[in-house]
Amino acid sequence: MPEALRAILKNLAVLLLSVLVPATAIAELSITRGSGAALSTPQESVQEWVYTLRDGDTLASVTRTLLSQSMSGQRLLAYNGLAGNAELSAGDTVRIPVNWLKRQPEPASVISVTGHVQLISGMDGRKLPLTETSTIRVGDEILAGAGSATIALADGSELRISPNSRLMFNRLTQYGKSGMVDTRLRLQRGEVHTRVRPLIEGGARFEIETPSAVAAVRGTVFAMQASANGSSVQVSEGVVDFGQPGNTRRIPAGYGASISTTNAGAVNIRQLPPAPAIAPLPPVLTRLPAEMTWDNTGYPRYRLDIFDQAAGTWVQSHEVTDTRFDIAQLDNGRYEIQLAAVDRQGIAGMPGTSKLEIDLQARKPALVSPDEGAKINDDMPEFRWQLNGENEVARVEIAEDESFRQLVTTSEWAPESQALPSRPLSPGQYFWRVVTEAGGSSVATSDARSMVINGTLPPVRIISVNYLDSQVRVFWEDVETANNYRLQLAEEPGFRNIIKEADIADTTAALRLIPGRRYFVRVKALSDGPLASRWGPGRELYLD
Repeated sequence: MPEALRAILKNLAVLLLSVLVPATAIAELSITRGSGAALSTPQESVQEWVYTLRDGDTLASVTRTLLSQSMSGQRLLAYNGLAGNAELSAGDTVRIPVNWLKRQPEPASVISVTGHVQLISGMDGRKLPLTETSTIRVGDEILAGAGSATIALADGSELRISPNSRLMFNRLTQYGKSGMVDTRLRLQRGEVHTRVRPLIEGGARFEIETPSAVAAVRGTVFAMQASANGSSVQVSEGVVDFGQPGNTRRIPAGYGASISTTNAGAVNIRQLPPAPAIAPLPPVLTRLPAEMTWDNTGYPRYRLDIFDQAAGTWVQSHEVTDTRFDIAQLDNGRYEIQLAAVDRQGIAGMPGTSKLEIDLQARKPALVSPDEGAKINDDMPEFRWQLNGENEVARVEIAEDESFRQLVTTSEWAPESQALPSRPLSPGQYFWRVVTEAGGSSVATSDARSMVINGTLPPVRIISVNYLDSQVRVFWEDVETANNYRLQLAEEPGFRNIIKEADIADTTAALRLIPGRRYFVRVKALSDGPLASRWGPGRELYLD
């Protein structure tokens, strides 16, 4: 081959090679102070995160807080084409390969739990009740039976786990203090509602996998379901990439998608039912229940969720088949109500929202009985009062001192205007009052009254009954301090119509009864003074 032709072909080969091999771009460098900027050799194309130094940051602090132990500050300078003695200051930026960042497991925490929810340990498989003090680590599972739970992730993202769901935490990783996270969950069955904080570009990741699909997001509000028949997703804000791994479709807000286990992985996308128009509610509710109504959208049912605005907790969830709902059983606070129509496939649509505040006020109750200074022969006296507020519960408080520093006993909290103490009172002087509560935070207290408990004898129990011809002999317990006993006979167990009453000095009595009729007998102990026992339990009598 002639030398001239050989030279031409060599030059063409070099030119062709330069076209086929792309040049590696070198990013713009930050301005630094030092003896000079010695450019490093071109870097391979890697996923990078750009960090802007803050006040107080140094090369040493950036290395310590952001980089893994195998990476040094000198390598970071070299990667950015900076001299080994370069100084970094606030406002400078450095490029950090994502795989250089310090990775650490970051547990999730529990915001709220309602009903029966279990935490299954990824270490030993133990099942423990999920509580608000539980810590959720990589490999753990949450099994929600009849209950639900709200979970907070390290970056502030939130998961609300519906009843009858099983969710595994496959990865909970935080990249040092960069704010980036890598969260991967597996929804084995059931439903989760998520509110994902916008992810930092350059390596952050949030995925929920099911047996039939995967959903990848970058900051959005969506719900996802998994069952033996397939998976589905509904997007309220942002976008979700949904489908089988490697073959996902982008689902925007206002749309839902589903995959059937019998349809070869095809993604079925459809528009969600529109948000119902909710009739305006008063901004502050001072009494409950309060009626909430909305326009009929033509869908068969609705899903109504109530959330605490401050904590973000899931307070209530209801399925409604009407266009009205009574708001009730809420403590004082600010709430957001989300209402969504549910189509005939069971998919909830876009939520309409309504915000409100509950401000229930307890009122001072008026005492009725016992009177001030009353002397009472019963160790379980009945207390009565009048409620003056709305949606109140009340209880009696009894103390030996007028300041009520140490309570002797109370009644149970109840929306009633009368109650008994939770245990008998010994003879002596006491003070009593009634406390009311409304909305979980508003409390009012009545004036106090004094009383004296004289005491009682113990109730009398019938030991045995002997039948002989038309005569019945009744035997009862002996009460040591009793002077005699009072016996009552009736034809019904409530003893409203007494057919015989007698005071008896002994612990037995003989009664003549008419055969074929049912009778009831009871006894109580008496003393010379004001003391008396309560009636003992009744006993049925019957002669053939």
